Amino acid sequence: MSVAWLNTGDNAWQLTAATIVGLQSVPGLVVLYAGIVKKKWAVNSAFMAFYAFAAVLIAWVLWAYNMGFGNEWFPFVGLPHPILSMQDELTQALLPTSNTTAAFPMATMVYFQFVFAAITLVIMAGAFLGRMSFKAWMIFVPLWLTFSYTIGAFSLWGGGFLSTLGVIDYSGGYVIHLSAGIAGFVGAAVIGPRLARDRENFQPNNVLLMLVGAGILWLGWNGFNGGDPYAASRDAGAAVLNTNIATAVSVIVWTIMDIFYFKKPSVIGAVQGMITGLVAITPAAGVVDGWGAIAIGIASGIIPWLSMNLLGKTAPFRKVDDTLGVFHTHAVAGVLGGIMVGLLATKTGCAAYGLSNPGGAIDGNWHQVWLQIIGAAFIIVLNIVVTYILLKLISLVVPLRMSEEELLIGDDAIHGEEAYAFYGDGERRPVAGD
Repeated sequence: MSVAWLNTGDNAWQLTAATIVGLQSVPGLVVLYAGIVKKKWAVNSAFMAFYAFAAVLIAWVLWAYNMGFGNEWFPFVGLPHPILSMQDELTQALLPTSNTTAAFPMATMVYFQFVFAAITLVIMAGAFLGRMSFKAWMIFVPLWLTFSYTIGAFSLWGGGFLSTLGVIDYSGGYVIHLSAGIAGFVGAAVIGPRLARDRENFQPNNVLLMLVGAGILWLGWNGFNGGDPYAASRDAGAAVLNTNIATAVSVIVWTIMDIFYFKKPSVIGAVQGMITGLVAITPAAGVVDGWGAIAIGIASGIIPWLSMNLLGKTAPFRKVDDTLGVFHTHAVAGVLGGIMVGLLATKTGCAAYGLSNPGGAIDGNWHQVWLQIIGAAFIIVLNIVVTYILLKLISLVVPLRMSEEELLIGDDAIHGEEAYAFYGDGERRPVAGD
């Protein structure tokens, strides 16, 4: 039975956008992680991402969706309760606190918001690879989703206090990337480092597999940023184009930086530049123009590169073993993109997205820069406090770090499986470490 509010084109695009965002996690980051780590960690790293995707969905529909997008409980979080009845799923999508409606059903909205929540945990896992206990990760995922992600999502997207202030986070530069980067760095410090031999020699076991994951990640971002107008709108088209412009520029700039400093172009470096470009344009995609996207791409190819390759080599950062440099690629790039929104957001782009915001500094509204700084500060403090407390509590139940034997052996000790196995007649010998 058709209903007057349903726009089938918008619903089709929203489900498509949600699906390709989901593909960024499974299989995108699953295979990227499997390829970018040492062979002995390929299964464990992929499985951490795979598990997070499943665990987040169940927590999301049972209580977390309404904490992020439901009726206000406190100014920074919604009231937790399930969203599973047929009436819930078929009714028109509504974010009650912000009084935002969309021309598709609530089931579509819940799934679309889920894939964003899931990839946040999957991104964060990149900071913990090669030593976090899988059992501790199983407990941590739903807890962090509940006590950190939902607060950031409600505050910025669900009608909470940061959105009321006028902070702009178009598609998750703060809610997703800054959160994952800060929580990943804090978690890496609390969990402790990998084995010294793994830190010193952590060459990718399969660069081509890593590139497959990177390609899925890049193109999946069309749904990431193109889906946030909640419609197959002209602003969705602008967001997709700007996303790809910024990312391409960032890849090129990062590669040039590598050539000047290391004397060689690195495909791993280019992937890092791709990620920082995608992250930095995310809070801005539909509110900046193409020139703004180019400016963001240049900045995201330079500043996170400096952070990772120079600042990251200093003593304070060497003490914290952030396996894949999630702090640099997501936290630094996320803050950078968020502040550049304050500089480059256009009044026309904001209006097309449905904001009453008068744009950023480029249109004379320098106050937007200050609002973006406030938003970043809240997300940073939230994730430092919540992540530290949660991990300390979990450590009272299970160890956060694998045993020394598991760290030496890797996948076979933890899962009884190996990444590249050719068994012949079905028999195999356990694989011991590198």
